[in-house]
Amino acid sequence: MSKRVAVAGFLHETNTFAAAPATMAAFVQGGGYIPISRGNAIFENAQNVNLGIVGALNFAQQAGWEIVPILWAGAIPSAPVTKDAYETIVSEIVEGLRNCGPLDGIFIDLHGAMVAEHVDDGEGELLERVRSIRPSEPIAVALDLHGNITRRMFDLSDVMVGFRTYPHVDMAETGYRSAQALQALMDRPDGWQKAMRQGDYLIPIAWQCTQEEPAKGLYGMTVDLPENVLTASLFMGFPAADFAECGPSVFAYGWDKQAVDACADNIMTALSAAESSFVGTAYQPKEGIEKAIELARSAVRPVVIADTQDNPGAGGSSDTTGMLRALVASGAERAAIGCIHDPEAARLAHQAGEEAEIEISLGGKSGIENDEPFKARFTVEKLSDGKVHATGPYYGGTWLDMGPSACLRLGGTRIVVTTNLAQMADRELYRMVGIQPEQEAILVNKSSVHFRADFAPIAEKLLVCIAPGAMPLSPAQLPWKRLRAGIRLEPLGQEFN
Repeated sequence: MSKRVAVAGFLHETNTFAAAPATMAAFVQGGGYIPISRGNAIFENAQNVNLGIVGALNFAQQAGWEIVPILWAGAIPSAPVTKDAYETIVSEIVEGLRNCGPLDGIFIDLHGAMVAEHVDDGEGELLERVRSIRPSEPIAVALDLHGNITRRMFDLSDVMVGFRTYPHVDMAETGYRSAQALQALMDRPDGWQKAMRQGDYLIPIAWQCTQEEPAKGLYGMTVDLPENVLTASLFMGFPAADFAECGPSVFAYGWDKQAVDACADNIMTALSAAESSFVGTAYQPKEGIEKAIELARSAVRPVVIADTQDNPGAGGSSDTTGMLRALVASGAERAAIGCIHDPEAARLAHQAGEEAEIEISLGGKSGIENDEPFKARFTVEKLSDGKVHATGPYYGGTWLDMGPSACLRLGGTRIVVTTNLAQMADRELYRMVGIQPEQEAILVNKSSVHFRADFAPIAEKLLVCIAPGAMPLSPAQLPWKRLRAGIRLEPLGQEFN
């Protein structure tokens, strides 16, 4: 018998230490996501892109579900979601579920690390409101690997399924797996068991990459599951949300309590044992650029650098100038950096035209400590309308609208300047302004890990640099006030009290 299932989504990764909040306009635009979509527009927009909702809809089609589409919205990471945006979107989802008639199940695409101006646990609050009007239908949730998953979320949902990869190349696959779990739960609701465990240290996002150890092995444990465990997830957490339940967690689900509890315990034990292995090498800007220049002398492919602390995928402003200054000061040749988010600079470049020279103060406008605009005379090399089909593994075919954009040149360095904000995680973001990334000697990407999906295959070497930005590499550098007592602020670091 066909199942009738409602689908909805509300995604935001919140850096409570960042400056700019997520307004309703951010969800309308979508950033690296599809724009806000209602009803049947979800079917139209959620096609051939790497998002959880896409995988869920693919499974639904195969399973013959009757889908009731409510609303899907996502915005690029930032400071907390405004009260207006949160209440507008949540109210519309809740009212849609209230008025959609009988259901067999509910699928909700979430992030897991949403904080609103008036609500610490954005997803938990949404689930509680859904439960108040849908108390009996099973709820399956697809979540980001960086979710700070709360006990409230665990209690109010029936099954939560998280990404297994960072870079997140399996977002659509995760939605598919979450829908599979919902189908299993609708078919066999009796005897369902679940387990939750919370970790006791924060993990820097730059060292969470699942292509490398220890994360690679830890996530392997969520694939090879014991008998009677249907699904298990490990969430690394997003270590920039100042509330009590920020941090890593583990979940397991199935029909055998002993097996489910043992699975959760085993993954958490492995996570605890891996604490000392979540380390890596990071360079100061000048040191990193000089190393890249040295490597490039004999390299046949680009040296790719992560400007990790100004990663807009973690709430960074994507406009700090520390790495740009280092490139220029070191006399780097065949170098490119992107993206510098500066709408005014992009406007002036378009006003001047290609091959013109413009004297401007570029970037550095977000009030980041030890950062300031970079004043120079730039050549406008190439202009673009900013429409980008991001076909790399992370964006997975998403159409991005970066707004009027430009390639500015200063000496041997070229700069991607954009009006809108998105993480440099796809080579097309360079190509849109005429830069062929494979032909550059050095690429500096405002990203922490997601860039690896599309850039590692062309990289001679990957480096991490720590120029000023809103997302410190070490969570211990953030001014925490509200964490739970006893959690360590970084691997093997001091406890929060």
